[in-house]
Amino acid sequence: MSSLEALAQPLTLRCGAVIKNRIGKSAMSEALATADNRPTDLLVNLYDAWAQGGTGLVITGNIMVDRLALGEPGNVAIEDERDLARLKQWAEVGSRQDTQLWVQLNHPGKQSPNMVTKQPVAPSAIPLEARFSRYFNPPRELNEADIHDIIQRFARAAAVVKQAGFGGVQIHGAHGYLVSQFLSPHHNQRTDQWGGSLQNRARFVMEIYRAIREQVGAEFPVSIKLNSADFQRGGFTEEESMAVVEMLDQAGMDLIEISGGNYESPNMTGKNVKASTAAREAYFMEYAEQIRTRVQTALMVTGGFRSAEGMVRAIESGATDMVGLARPLAVEPDFSRRLLNGQVSSSPVKPRITGIKAIDDMAMMETVWYARQLERIAKGKPARINESPVLVFLRQMMLSGLKGFKTQRLRAN
Repeated sequence: MSSLEALAQPLTLRCGAVIKNRIGKSAMSEALATADNRPTDLLVNLYDAWAQGGTGLVITGNIMVDRLALGEPGNVAIEDERDLARLKQWAEVGSRQDTQLWVQLNHPGKQSPNMVTKQPVAPSAIPLEARFSRYFNPPRELNEADIHDIIQRFARAAAVVKQAGFGGVQIHGAHGYLVSQFLSPHHNQRTDQWGGSLQNRARFVMEIYRAIREQVGAEFPVSIKLNSADFQRGGFTEEESMAVVEMLDQAGMDLIEISGGNYESPNMTGKNVKASTAAREAYFMEYAEQIRTRVQTALMVTGGFRSAEGMVRAIESGATDMVGLARPLAVEPDFSRRLLNGQVSSSPVKPRITGIKAIDDMAMMETVWYARQLERIAKGKPARINESPVLVFLRQMMLSGLKGFKTQRLRAN
């Protein structure tokens, strides 16, 4: 078997679903929905490009389960069947070429900017660090009824996703959003059944998984994106993460995507990564190597992969079943096909910085630059690999503000 054949091999999940190769597109923020959070032709166009691009598994940008709790302006929200026709179109187009197209479901918790959410919620009424106070309002602590409502929102959204014809769902349990907040002893300081011990802090995600599984059945893929750690003092530790992965494995999770960090400590973007780790390309491979011996669930490691050599090495090590890509596919939607065909051996992507420390230290800098490239691809244009990060940032902030204003006005009417 040649080295590239390791990436071309199909993967059969425990539910029976087959992913045609070992390359997955991790969720990225597209921010291409309407002001009232409905899917658009631009999203259909973008996912058509990825379906034609040869990637085995494509996971959508985080779709919200509550349109009053957004991660950013321009998020899609699924609460009911109101957009079923457009969702069916999205699923049909994005599943071409035997592509597995899964929807990532999310609730942002307190990581919901004040331009779209005046009163965010969280496990405990603990705000983000002071440097974020300009953008995020202090959260309200969720009560028991709130928690059960959110769990059911995940389940209802998953049922609609399956009805629309998507291939699977993923719970966003990483990067500091609500599921991640419940898991973290720093963000979750509750004293009831939802906080305290790891078993209690994991109750929220386990109940979400059970509620989704009840709606979609045993043969529909259910995945989770989980932090290997929060990388902040008093947060969710690596050992706790491994224990949660074991719980999810025993419960029947089909695929676990490994990432790490949050807005306050954005390791998922490559910040604070050791040189030796960066050289291996995969930021979280050491964690995967440890957890691989403890679980049977398929694993996908995301973050840092750039070359065919690095991806093949990861698969052949046995530590991960899939390699997750994001930024390479944001500038070259056909990167997977060209890689597997031997036409390219690596991606040209590199860190995007403005030179303004206050901006560059925030995870959103990378997010908005790549979101801009996704918009170009959705409009039938190539990504602009040398586009100015400063100009993109200013443009996206202006557009986000405008979208946020429109969203607030629509809610008021």
